[in-house]
Amino acid sequence: MEYSIEKMISETQIEERIKELAKMIESDYAGKELVCVGLLKGSIMFMADLLKRIELNLSMDFMKVSSYHGGTDSTGVVQILKDVDSSLEEKEVLIIEDIIDTGLTLETVKKFLATKKPNSIKVCSLLDKPSRRKVDIEGEYIGFEIPDEFVIGYGLDYDEMYRNLPYIAKVVKR
Repeated sequence: MEYSIEKMISETQIEERIKELAKMIESDYAGKELVCVGLLKGSIMFMADLLKRIELNLSMDFMKVSSYHGGTDSTGVVQILKDVDSSLEEKEVLIIEDIIDTGLTLETVKKFLATKKPNSIKVCSLLDKPSRRKVDIEGEYIGFEIPDEFVIGYGLDYDEMYRNLPYIAKVVKR
């Protein structure tokens, strides 16, 4: 497939929005035991930059889930490939995600983490694509709402490429 990429959200826009999200999270979780759970691999850039700006004592953990299996569309089949390592019982859990698309992955992860008996589970996602939703799920902290485009950069990939771009771009098929 031949394609080009077009910048949608600049590095500066991402940095500014992360600062705003960090302040909201600080306010909401002050004095609480917060565990931030990043969904690998896509959330890694966003999570690292976000957590550097949150002035709270917190811990981090990771899960690896998959629903794309190498394509550009979710297969709808969500696999948990790596569970968290720490106990979440009676803690506040903040799932950190790169993008909420169909919502199927996030719904599966939230149900799975709920079995670990946390006090709460909320979601912080860099991107939200509500037009693609297949389940009724929303994030509490959203960086940017985007249209139905396949996007790359800042952790998001196209067949494992482009994660290192410092901005968000859309893939345009020719």
